[in-house]
Amino acid sequence: MKRYEVIIVGAGPSGLSAAIEAAQSGLQVVVFDENGRPGGQLFKQIHKFFGSKEHQAKIRGVRIGENLLAQAKELGVKVILNATVLGIYKNKEVSVLIEKEVQNYKADAVIIATGAAENMIPFEGWTLPGVMGAGAAQTMMNIQGVRPGSKILMVGSGNVGLVVSYQLMQAGCKVEAIIDAAPRIGGYGVHASKVARTGVPFYTSYTVLEAKGNATDGSVSSAVIAKVDERFKPIPGTQIELDVDTICIAVGLSPMSQLADNAGCEMTFAPTKGGNVPVLTQDGETSIKGIFCAGDVGGIEEASSAMIQGKIAATAIAQELGYIDHDTFEEKKSIYADSLLKLRAGMFAPGSKGKVIDKTDEGYTISKSILTHGYLAESELSDFPALDTSGGEHIVIECTQNIPCDPCQSACPQGCIIVGDNITLLPKLSKEKKCTGCGLCVGVCSGQAIFLVNDSYADGYGTVGLPYEFLPYPKAGTIGKALDRSGREICDATVVEVRANKVMDKTAMLVMKVPLAQIGSARFFQPIGLESLEGVS
Repeated sequence: MKRYEVIIVGAGPSGLSAAIEAAQSGLQVVVFDENGRPGGQLFKQIHKFFGSKEHQAKIRGVRIGENLLAQAKELGVKVILNATVLGIYKNKEVSVLIEKEVQNYKADAVIIATGAAENMIPFEGWTLPGVMGAGAAQTMMNIQGVRPGSKILMVGSGNVGLVVSYQLMQAGCKVEAIIDAAPRIGGYGVHASKVARTGVPFYTSYTVLEAKGNATDGSVSSAVIAKVDERFKPIPGTQIELDVDTICIAVGLSPMSQLADNAGCEMTFAPTKGGNVPVLTQDGETSIKGIFCAGDVGGIEEASSAMIQGKIAATAIAQELGYIDHDTFEEKKSIYADSLLKLRAGMFAPGSKGKVIDKTDEGYTISKSILTHGYLAESELSDFPALDTSGGEHIVIECTQNIPCDPCQSACPQGCIIVGDNITLLPKLSKEKKCTGCGLCVGVCSGQAIFLVNDSYADGYGTVGLPYEFLPYPKAGTIGKALDRSGREICDATVVEVRANKVMDKTAMLVMKVPLAQIGSARFFQPIGLESLEGVS
């Protein structure tokens, strides 16, 4: 029987972070993962992370995955792939299926970091080819380089549904609609807005009734959706048939907690955490001494939180096994706990799930339009603190919800943007500092919610600099249409320039010229004659 001091199950963000932390303390670590490549969900996540610098904000998930793997390799962490952990038994004995052979291992401590699985919903035709989980579509696009379909219906408006919808468009697909049985959009408003301004409609209080099959090969040919009442029952006569060939399901995740359950850990059913989860201490330890859990297996959160949880569990083990003293443990734990607390604040905090929140932490009324249609109504913008009406070249920040994020603050070389130490507060504009129009904040913002507006460009015309992640970048002089926040064509537009640099990490700032009367409304550029958009990776 092979022995390690720490066995970690799962090479995703929490598992790799735990392995790195443990190895840095001097522990001998092995990581088992049933997949053919490590990194978990990170290598599918081509969007930029939220949070602060300590949470690797403004860095794309795939880059974070690469960095974690490099650190683990440098520290000598052993990662065994295509290894399925069959069970965890008494005295931390672990059985693993590797290349059709069951091998037994023993550890002083075990960290279960198995993540979560996609939920599905049954409806007529849900087994047809072309009906899939949003995560499966993301794997096809970002790992295998395959478009899941041409015309997509996204079911679910949480962050997964919103992010994957945007990435589908980057892959050249057309998202026909995003629907959600809930009366409000579930994900970040900034995620919804960057989808809405490309022209994708939202249907809240709608569900999918049926996937119709193609007569020739049985694949999806259309989807029937219908409005639901307050009990989520379809309302007769409200059916709409959409011409789609793919239906993506993004209706939440469930913790993959079976190993913890089978090991005999005390379990509890917690709807706000996603389902059946182990009962954990603040350090992530289960009811069985020496067995810990980290990441989504203990409750569904963002990958940034999962990484910190992995570090906390590994730090607790290092102290328990005598590799660090109590004072070092308490110091590290305090730093990690504080970092985790920052991510768990604001209106999207785990404790806020299921609650109706109508006011921001500052007391501003939450935009009703963004909750139901995915975009901020222009009349609502003046209610928020980051609107500059000074004239000339200036930024407009359309971030109107308390989400944990502050890269805009650190990106501005002039100090024009103020968030403060509480990263869930809405960004404000300094009254003393003057914007120079560099556009760094536009390219760095993880939510793509900052625009550079110039009302002094030329007689009768102004410019709007907007975040742009579709390839190829239009060249200066390209003529197209300016779309407003809802994705409606409002005027002709001409590309003035496209700015991109290493700091922006493939989020360019596209500057377009529009009539002066439209600079407050124009928020996206659609090149004329382009059938689909393709994005960065």
